[in-house]
Order: sequence, then structure tokens, then C-alpha cells
Amino acid sequence: MDRLYDCWLAYGKDSSMKWAERYLSRLCVLSCGRVISSAAKELETAYERLTGNIPERISEPFSGGCFILRVNESFGDGGYSISVSDESVTVEGGDENGVLYGVFRFLILASGGYSPESLNITEKPCYHLRMIDQWDNADGTVERGYSGASIFYEKGCPVSDMNRLTDYARLLSSVGINAICINNVNVHKTETLFITEEFLPRIGKIADIFGDYGIKLYLSINFAAPMEIDGLTTADPLDERVINWWKNMAQTIYRHIPDFGGFLVKADSENRPGPHTYGRDHAEGANMLAAALMPFGGKVIWRCFVYNCHVDWRDRSTDRAKAAYDNFKPLDGKFGDNVYLQIKNGPMDFQIREAVSPLFGAMSHTNCLCELQITQEYTGQQIDLCYLVPMWKECLDFDTYHGGEGSFVKRNILGAAGVSNVGNDLCWTGDPLAGANLYGYGRLIFDPGLSAEQIAEEWVRAAVTSHNETADIICRMLLSSREIYESYTSPLGVGWMVTPHYHYGVDVDGYEYSPWGTYHYSDRDGMGVDRTKTTGTGYTAQYAPHNEEMYENASACPEELLLFFHHLPYTYMLKSGKTLIQHIYDSHFEGAERAEELLMRWRSLKDKLPEDIYREAEVRLEKQVLNSRQWRDVINTYYYRKSGIDDIRGRKIYK
Repeated sequence: MDRLYDCWLAYGKDSSMKWAERYLSRLCVLSCGRVISSAAKELETAYERLTGNIPERISEPFSGGCFILRVNESFGDGGYSISVSDESVTVEGGDENGVLYGVFRFLILASGGYSPESLNITEKPCYHLRMIDQWDNADGTVERGYSGASIFYEKGCPVSDMNRLTDYARLLSSVGINAICINNVNVHKTETLFITEEFLPRIGKIADIFGDYGIKLYLSINFAAPMEIDGLTTADPLDERVINWWKNMAQTIYRHIPDFGGFLVKADSENRPGPHTYGRDHAEGANMLAAALMPFGGKVIWRCFVYNCHVDWRDRSTDRAKAAYDNFKPLDGKFGDNVYLQIKNGPMDFQIREAVSPLFGAMSHTNCLCELQITQEYTGQQIDLCYLVPMWKECLDFDTYHGGEGSFVKRNILGAAGVSNVGNDLCWTGDPLAGANLYGYGRLIFDPGLSAEQIAEEWVRAAVTSHNETADIICRMLLSSREIYESYTSPLGVGWMVTPHYHYGVDVDGYEYSPWGTYHYSDRDGMGVDRTKTTGTGYTAQYAPHNEEMYENASACPEELLLFFHHLPYTYMLKSGKTLIQHIYDSHFEGAERAEELLMRWRSLKDKLPEDIYREAEVRLEKQVLNSRQWRDVINTYYYRKSGIDDIRGRKIYK
């Protein structure tokens, strides 16, 4: 057993699970099915790790201690109940998936040292679509991957040894994931062919692996596939030849993969083909694909990450933040019933701090999903510690005010999609502490009412240690990490000060004059983007009146988003009594200091942690300290040179 590889399924890592052995010694399976079989197999795996033995299969409950599995439809799709008594543990699920989720929940909490009486639990998933998006490419690379190469592909083909995919399916189903898209949304030449007879037999084998764990497989498709695969002269979604081509392709796919989930589509964005080429809108493009999938129960998931990436930096009227709303709001109610719009949590691109997308709540007649980025593209790349669950909760708990007070994002969506952070590194996520984000994503979209604290504690105790004091220190590290990362990087929501394309490390002006449309507009007098309706780009008008008014006025705007919405002078006085420039100096000095404190806290635990987990995390925390110092010095020097205003505390700034 390797602790790095096992993540939060490290059964028997210590003696905390000893009490469960007598229940696991006998297994009574009262319902059947492929997913139920996976649940029973997981219990057998746990018992074998604990004792070296295989549990006895029995046909009726046994009074000397046994584990009972059965379907009870009263708990609903994916719902489950765990009942622990002196004689047995019973897991009942509303369907096979529910049974599997209940088994994993029991094993994770038991291995985390939770008491038997606390494991009497009844839960039901909040959303019916809980998805992972892989940005893996057929050549084995992973776009925005920070954990090694792809676990799905090598040298242009699906991997031949799929054992690791089985373990990945285990990890995902253990936190309630029920859908996965297995290739990059930027579909290249080889991946375009995944929907053809050349690749479908091998893709079907992957689908079977994930299907055993209740996870449906999706594919990202190339909107221009009819042209690139079969030489059609058009991909116009209203052309009968194109319509029939996709209908025939759907039949072919479902012949190989009967429980295929559907298509994920990135169209008319960042140079990807789409319906705009033919004068058609997104609804016409999505609905054509949806009609092809409808007879088989498939879905089309259409990304709203659509904007002009060829902007002239001199044009101050164009605002990338406005693009998704401008493109999709006029189409509300025009999408088919099996079309789901996938909306990024913020209107820009997964920044450490940005406003919640105004599309949430505004598309009241359209199926919507929330897209979150588990992989840490702009948030430390699994080098710098950054626990993302608090940020995701802020999005889900945001009140859109569409429909009045209490119109939270979590009530306006039908599910979520998270961009995966796994690769073929031994511990899956590169940094073992980044496993908290993968676990946290699954738990949060299963139950968005959970707190970031509860999720962190569950993960630490299952994946790292169940020792109370040590677990508490690691939890506090996680819970402070987002604030620390934010404090030494981009101030007050301004964002985008990263090295272009690579997105790790500081480059204040790296995107300032680029065609991607992401600017901080720093000048000699101040900084920030004026997105107000009165004097700026008008972005604030995309929100419901309550939020528009809040963001429109600098005095009412939440300070953590102040520069996202306003261009302000360096002498602007914050509520803390500090000027804007002094806040920049202070936060960057303090952020670097707190990054060093994270490393010191971790080193204090050296003798209390598994050596491999300790070592892998320590190396990254050391790099984080260096990164935080570089951010501190570059940002402070840059803004001193812009403003000419001294740090009132007289600290070292390179002038």
C-alpha cells in the first residue's frame, strides 16, 4: 500500500479503523448489479488491507457482525443511508450508485477515526450532474496539468494498461462524481477522431471501467468534425447534410457505448470552430447536436467561455468580463431540454479573486452548470498551497437577486463540472495537499451546504493523519492558504499579473498589452478596471439591480473586488484606514511572511507524518516561499515606480 497513491482511500493507515473489522468480516449483498459489485469489492479491499483476509460472503444477515448492502428506492437517485448497530452496518441506496456512495462514505470516515455512532448518516446529492472535465490530449500531455502526464493517453492512443483508470474511477465515485469527459475541450486532430470507429472500441473500454463505478463517459467534440473527418464542405448546424452526419455519428457512438453521456463543446472561443462561422447562434449549434443525442438520452454541455481573444489593447470599450453574458443572455429559453450551459464561476478565467459570473440566475429558462477549476492554473499550479473550497463556496453562496433575495447560485444550477488536477504522478495531484481540492470538489457539489472546514477535516483525517492535533494544524494551513496566496499575488481583485501562457510566477505587464483582453490599467495615478455603468465598460449593468448598485459604487463595493470594478487613485482610503498603495505594500510583505509560516508549520510536523507525504509537500512549500518573495518584490517595486509613494513602514523595496 502506498500512501501517496491511495489518497483518501488509505484504509488501515493506522489503528483508527480497527473497530470496523468485525463488521467487514462478513458481507451480505441483498441486491445485484455492476455498481453494487464495485461496492462489495471495495469492502473486500478494505478488509483485506486491515487483516490480510477476504471477508465471508453470506446470504442472510448474521448477528455476530456483518455488512449489509441493498437498494431501497425510497432514498432517491444517488441517496443513501448508513445504519450502524451492535450487530451490523447496513448501507441502503436509492439506486446502485447510492449504495456505492454509502460504502465509500462509511470507509472514508471510519479510516479517518470518526466514531461508530457518528456514522449513522442519510444523504442525497443536491445535483444530478456532478462532472469532471479532463483536459488530456491524445499525445499524453495535459493542458494545465501539474501532476505529470495523462493517465488516459500515450503516443496518440488510449493507454493499454487501464488499471490506473479503475483506481481513478474509485477515487471519483468515492466523492459522488457521476460523469467524466475524458479529453481536452480544445479538440485537436487525433481527438476529433475519438467519435469514429477507429477509436470507439478503445474508448468503449474506458467507458466500461467508469460505468462500473456509476460514472458516465462524455467526449469533447470538434464542431467542425463533419468537415475534418468526412470532408463535408460545411459544418453549418442548419445544413441537412450536417444534421444527418451528426445523427449517424450518434448512432455509431451509442452502438459502442450504450450509456454514453454526451458531448462537451467549446465553440467560437479562442479560435475554436463554431456556429458563428455560418451566421448561426449558440442555441442553433447546440440544439442541432442535442437533437442527434436526444433519442439515446444524451446531453450536450455547451461552454459559455466565449470571448474575443483578438482585442486591440487601445480599445477601452471592450471588456472580456462582459462577453459570456452578451453572448448567451439573449438566447435564454432557446436551448433544447438536453442542452446544459457550462458557466465559469467568474466572468474572466479562474482568477484567485473575481466577481461571480452575472450569467448565474440570469438564464432562468436554461439548464445551467457551474464550471470550477480544480487544477491550479492561476492559483499556484500545485506548487503553492491553495485550498480552493472556500472560493467555490463563495460562488455557490452568492445571491444573484434574480427572483429576489435568496436566489443563490447553488439554487440556480443543475450541477457542476470541475477541471481535473490529476496526472500520472504517484500521488495523482503532484502535491499531496492538492488532493484536498479534488476531494473537496466532489463533496461540495454533492452537498453545497457543507462547510470548507468540515471538508478539510474529513480529507486530512482520511488522507494524511487521524491524529487530532496534527490534523488540526494541517486543516488550519489549508483554510488560510487561499488568503495567503491572494495576498502576495494580485491585489483586490485586479488579477492577471502572471507570466503569459505559463501562468505561474509574476509578470505585472505580461498581459497588459496583449490581444487577450485582460488588463489592470495601472498608471502614475492609480490602478484597476472601471467596469461601472456610469463611466466604465458597463459591466455592472449585467447584474440584478441590488448587485449592480453594490458594485457600481466604490464605497459599497466589497473591498476584495474593489479593483475588479473600479479604477482608483493610489491615495484612495480603504475602510481599514490605509491608502490603496499602502495596502499593496502591506499585503505583499505579509503574504510572503505567511508563506514562510506555512513552511515552518509543516516542518514542525515532520516526525508525525508519513515520510513520503511530508517530503513531497515540503519541496513545494519551499518553492512557494521563493515564489512569494518574488511576487512581493516585483509588485512592490512596480507600484513604487508607478506611484512614487514610499512605504510608511520603511521596508525594503527595490527602487
